[in-house]
Amino acid sequence: MSAKKRSPHKSAPKSLGQFKKRGARDTTFESEEGYVRMYLRGRPINFYAPTETVSSYDIKADASPPEQKLNLEWVYGYRGRDCRSNLYLLPTGEMVYFVAAVAVLYNVEEQLQRHYLGHTDDIKCLAIHPEKILIATGQTAGHDKKAGKPHIRIWNSVSLQTLHVLGIGDFERSVCCIGFSKADGGNLLCAVDDANEHNLSVWDWQKGEKGKKIVETKSSTEPVLAAEFHPKDENVLVSCGKSSIMFWTLDGGTLGKKLGIFEKYEKPKYVLCLTFAPNGDVLTGDSNGNIFVWARGSNKISQAIQGAHEGGIFSLCFLNDGCLVSGGGKDRRIVEWDSSYQRTGNSAEIPEGLGAVRTLNQGKGKMVLVGTTRNSILQGTYDLKFTPIVQGHTDELWGLTVHPNQNQFLTAGYDKQVFLWDTLTHSIIWSKDLNDSAHCACIHPDGTMVAVGTQSGRWLVLDMSTRDIISSHTDGNEQIECIEFSPDGNNIAVGSRDNFIYIYSITDEGKKYNKVGKCSGHTSFITHLDWSADNQVLRSNSGDYEILYWKASNCKQVTDTSSLRDTEWATQYCTLAFESLGIWPEGADGTDVNSCCRSNNKQLIASADDFGKVNLYSSPCIQPRATSHKYGGHSSHVTGVRFLYNDSRLVSVGGMDTAVLQWQLQ
Repeated sequence: MSAKKRSPHKSAPKSLGQFKKRGARDTTFESEEGYVRMYLRGRPINFYAPTETVSSYDIKADASPPEQKLNLEWVYGYRGRDCRSNLYLLPTGEMVYFVAAVAVLYNVEEQLQRHYLGHTDDIKCLAIHPEKILIATGQTAGHDKKAGKPHIRIWNSVSLQTLHVLGIGDFERSVCCIGFSKADGGNLLCAVDDANEHNLSVWDWQKGEKGKKIVETKSSTEPVLAAEFHPKDENVLVSCGKSSIMFWTLDGGTLGKKLGIFEKYEKPKYVLCLTFAPNGDVLTGDSNGNIFVWARGSNKISQAIQGAHEGGIFSLCFLNDGCLVSGGGKDRRIVEWDSSYQRTGNSAEIPEGLGAVRTLNQGKGKMVLVGTTRNSILQGTYDLKFTPIVQGHTDELWGLTVHPNQNQFLTAGYDKQVFLWDTLTHSIIWSKDLNDSAHCACIHPDGTMVAVGTQSGRWLVLDMSTRDIISSHTDGNEQIECIEFSPDGNNIAVGSRDNFIYIYSITDEGKKYNKVGKCSGHTSFITHLDWSADNQVLRSNSGDYEILYWKASNCKQVTDTSSLRDTEWATQYCTLAFESLGIWPEGADGTDVNSCCRSNNKQLIASADDFGKVNLYSSPCIQPRATSHKYGGHSSHVTGVRFLYNDSRLVSVGGMDTAVLQWQLQ
């Protein structure tokens, strides 16, 4: 999501108080009334300062970032939904794969992760150098005008040091396929971008920090799904994609192309994957479920294994024992073939809930690594079966809440999945499949139940131990944007996209919900809610940058907002509030900050923004444009942040990147 333009601004307000420049408008402090006036998209917003702050408040003072910092501890998720050939085993015993803008190195046995964080946006492809120490990763276009351009980073998998950055300004949209040369020991790198012509380029990647492009040519107007150097023949490349396989020869500064000829065989809609046999033959898997063998040096089919799978074949891989394994999409099967391409009888089927096979690779010993289309990674053998070692959401993710007294958090996504995670074992405690896409969630203060708001206007309450639905309600027919239990657990507030907040009282140990009423007054959808510590008052933000206050007992709006200036708030989820006004960057348009959360010790505020960043501020954050520590890892918009109950960790969720990042406070 790119940065948005602000709407035209009006003239600055007349003010007798202090002021501090904020983008195109002045942020002012009215000392007599004791409020800060800030502008978002030309709209004035007044934040009343607590009484004890008014006399000493200086709007021009600088706010320093906190002494504490974040360290990325764990990354949950994997990008198998729409990326291929992105799961490998390294000599260190670590698997390497990616999700969002993070390349993850995961040692399953030792339960340790390391992270390469050099990218600024979504990683789309990954390649391992023949010597298996260096790794190349390619990214899509990002937010930053220069660093956000599509490019390739070559880095050391032991030290995590970036060695070369290739192609800033050379690629369009995204780098979708990359591969090191093999026959010459890995001196060259090929890359295909996502331009209309899917340009294929070859690089002498070791020439300086930026490498040197040797040649570039238009590849195809159709999608290219794989491009690799031949392992035995120098200067030979093979690429495949929609309805075609192409054999390329690098001769000096030019690339010659030969199209594969299917002859008597039906041309598939897609050639989905390719690999190389030990003897140098090329093998392809296609959308018709066929495996074709293309003899070394030829562009014709020498052998066909028709009907190898029902539906497409997404991955082919030769294992250390010389056997070929193939992975099916529609049939979700992994099938083993001998050196003559006859079935050995070994096969396995991936459970439907984990998705189709996306990529296969050699694991430890006799194990096979499997990446799936539902963003899971499995490992196993035909005898020991395949078990998931990485799982994650598969669609946009907004719902995040933390347990009130355990090292646990819960996520709820548009994929209709709810996961309860353990931050110490880095595992899923349980999952629940809902009928509706979920957008928000909140665990009850006693930890026994969780409320989940959906996109349909329905909200559910689940028992945390049995996962059974205790209660189900529908308020309006639009998305439930936010949902919060009161601190004493006796009420729940439900903020909807229909501009209303619905309040229910809770009785009978959480089984009975009686509607108190609805708060009516916002002119746009509700975005955030906070309860007061005494359970009496609510404050809310909306899509048109309002902050309103409500009496919880009767849903009446409190119009004299200055009377609530000294209210103690149980949480700090409202991004628009006096205590969080400093989290808004210069030139913010009101939608740039998606979420914020105050630590339980009230020393820190974290925010999630539209530029892929998690920000850490000192709390309260009351100086305009306060300085923060910024952390990358997500791509696109970061949709939620929450501190654990003991402030030991922060959890963040990405929207379209579907990733969950766990940060340790240091």
